[in-house]
Amino acid sequence: MSRTNLKTNNAVSKADLKVVDNNVVKTTAYSDINLKKWRDYDYIKTDTLWEFPSRLKEGGHSNEYHGNYIPQIAQQIYERFTKKHDIVLDLFFGSGTSGIEAINMDRRCIGVELKEDLAESVSEKFTPKQLVTDVNIICADSASEIARDKIQARLDIMGRKQAQLLMLHPPYDDIIKFSDKREDLSNCATTEEFYNLFEKVAKNGYELLEKGRFACLIIGDKYANSQHIPLGFECMARMNKLGFITKAIIIKDMQGNERAKGKTANLWRYRALAGGFYIFKHEYVMVFQKV
Repeated sequence: MSRTNLKTNNAVSKADLKVVDNNVVKTTAYSDINLKKWRDYDYIKTDTLWEFPSRLKEGGHSNEYHGNYIPQIAQQIYERFTKKHDIVLDLFFGSGTSGIEAINMDRRCIGVELKEDLAESVSEKFTPKQLVTDVNIICADSASEIARDKIQARLDIMGRKQAQLLMLHPPYDDIIKFSDKREDLSNCATTEEFYNLFEKVAKNGYELLEKGRFACLIIGDKYANSQHIPLGFECMARMNKLGFITKAIIIKDMQGNERAKGKTANLWRYRALAGGFYIFKHEYVMVFQKV
């Protein structure tokens, strides 16, 4: 799906009116969607069930990294909640999906990545000019004051006091180990420690996000000790605690977006029948607003 296959019927709390070529354009304060022509935006999803047959691999995207979210999420969220040249802040930058789609959609991006080698390799996906003007990759612990200060310095250089969109795609607790670093959320000793560290990251994001703008949390749940652990809902509660209000909880079908799961499908079915649980085929895309 391309961006031109993606647009809105959202409730408008504040609208901007302007005239372009003698035509009245009505937009929200946070997107370029012309509400006067809302029927033209049928490619933007406004329901809470998202199904994508496969991961988008064009436009600079690839599937070489096992922890990246699919580009279609960025397309939908950017189109809905940002304007051209807005700055997206991604505090779990990973393989750079947020930055790549920012370039594709005429946005800008600041990404924070904990692993030095990944930050270095991801930078190679962008041109030297893009790394100066449109995408800045900071290697730091997203929960730290150092990261916050570096982000603020970059925002100043880019001519903004705060970011216009926050993207959060943390590890799903300890399901996949991404590094040996103590600061890595996938290395937390307990799930409670994971929640606490996630909250510190989200707090930095909240403080660096412009008032009235939106945040997107992409996360799934997990099974442990024979029970369902609702990571998504507890992380949502932590964001609400910080001051975000929840705007939407979207269920995204993971089928077709996972790697190697099909090889063990029969084994997982046996485990489910034997253990009394159900196999995850979804994750959450949660949308918040800073009010």
